[in-house]
Amino acid sequence: METAQAFLDLKIPVVDLSADFRLSAAEVYETWYGAHRCHDLLKEAVYGLPELHRDKIKTARLVANPGCYPTSCILGLAPLLKGELIQLDSIHCDSKSGVSGAGKTMAASNLYCEVNEGLKAYKIGEHRHTPEIEQELSRIAGQEVVVSFTPHLIPMDRGILSTLYAKANGDLDSAKLYNHYEEFYSSEPFVRVRPLGTFPSTQDVHMKNYCDIGVHFDPRTGRVVVVSAIDNLTKGASGQAIQNMNLMMGFEETSALI
Repeated sequence: METAQAFLDLKIPVVDLSADFRLSAAEVYETWYGAHRCHDLLKEAVYGLPELHRDKIKTARLVANPGCYPTSCILGLAPLLKGELIQLDSIHCDSKSGVSGAGKTMAASNLYCEVNEGLKAYKIGEHRHTPEIEQELSRIAGQEVVVSFTPHLIPMDRGILSTLYAKANGDLDSAKLYNHYEEFYSSEPFVRVRPLGTFPSTQDVHMKNYCDIGVHFDPRTGRVVVVSAIDNLTKGASGQAIQNMNLMMGFEETSALI
């Protein structure tokens, strides 16, 4: 926190990759993370998801780079909320991440030999990315949105696959859903909507700054199913930080990114 303040005091714009400035409400931050020492910066920071906040990022001094899970979930769900296509109290995010998502902290539970050949859910109902997802979805919806978020650890180096479920609002089918997503992301350089009937794999985005999305409407259950894939270390971290830096500095948004 203090490092960000020091750079800002020198009039150097900051893209912060930590969770320090992602939540705009101090009380929410302190519920999930503990005390915050820079409340004024919390109010100033712009949430760095270019697909939603590009214009604000361009003029910001401080950009909070999103978390990896939230990036995959928010991009997957945003068109549904913007188009009022789903019931807001029915959203479930089922996400799976490679081992690098746990960061560099040494812990036996993060050693590859400990997780290989296994799959497990963790921090059910208490993962710190939950309020970040809810904050951005609530902004889009214009009202409070509460989600059920279940993260899983899978035995691979990198990548996130999120499968997102929600009850549809009114008449819908897969073709309408696909057309809505295509239009919503038509001008976005780093979001690719997969052809109808196909769904992304983490291999498709490996070491790339893309978010790939596939959509389906299940008429039997009345649910929308969205599959979203990112590389947690690229679009979920450093690649998105470069994308934000490009916008802040007036560079071509896609510079130095694939």
